[in-house]
Amino acid sequence: MVIIKTLFIISIALFSTNAFAKKCTSSFSKSFSISSDVGFGNQYKKSPFNNFKKHGVCIVEKSKGHPTRLGHQSLRFEVKPGDCGYDSGGWDDCKNDRERHELSGNKHGDGEYWYSWSIYLPKDFKNIYPTKLAMGQFHQSKGHVVWMFQNADGGYFVDNQVYGRTFGHDRILNQKEMLGRWNDILINANWTDKKIGFLRVWVNGKLAFKYNGPTKSKGKKVYQKFGVYRSFMSRYKAFKSADSESVLVPGQVVYFDEVRTGKSCSNLKLEQLGYVCKDLLSNFN
Repeated sequence: MVIIKTLFIISIALFSTNAFAKKCTSSFSKSFSISSDVGFGNQYKKSPFNNFKKHGVCIVEKSKGHPTRLGHQSLRFEVKPGDCGYDSGGWDDCKNDRERHELSGNKHGDGEYWYSWSIYLPKDFKNIYPTKLAMGQFHQSKGHVVWMFQNADGGYFVDNQVYGRTFGHDRILNQKEMLGRWNDILINANWTDKKIGFLRVWVNGKLAFKYNGPTKSKGKKVYQKFGVYRSFMSRYKAFKSADSESVLVPGQVVYFDEVRTGKSCSNLKLEQLGYVCKDLLSNFN
């Protein structure tokens, strides 16, 4: 009887561990399926896949003390010192002064798309400027990044890189507004290399940024990436100490929730978050 009880307890422990593990990244799969509780409208894979750590991204529970924007779950991204991956195409974060854990979505053709996500920085979140920290970006297949959402020296910035370098750097939130609270980001983009393109960004229901003109390069497809992406770690180390090799860049945790993609505003079901598409579309001017 004692042996049976012991085996039963062990089996329960293993089941619990495996149940939780299924909510975090696994070294056996490039893809990462988000639950309907945390988003919809796209499919994601780990970027880059090789050396992507188990703690890199997890679906976490409100009942376990994690913040959620809506429902019972959210996505928790974490980057610790040394978390750098590489891909089969020859790119290596470790050799290029970078660290990250990101998810990468499907590639889009030209045309209009809508995206939304909610982002939360814990109150103890450490800013690592002058190292660059991106917490969201729109990249191009076999091309350069075109739009980034960066923490910079604090807050949230829209970084226009359509022409291959920073063309505009606009703050849409300050650091105080981001710590310990959820912020809702909504994006309406027309992906094209023509002048008819546009990108509009709402923050918590208010239009915070608008741009008209080309939004991508000719012949390229755009795809969304989000998570924690740190570039030029050496800048922070040099800023903190002359003996930069002894400095560790602090680890960072960022939460995302309600990550949604659609071809129209109504596809995003924003009424669940307290917004009305008609009202949002009326404040362009």
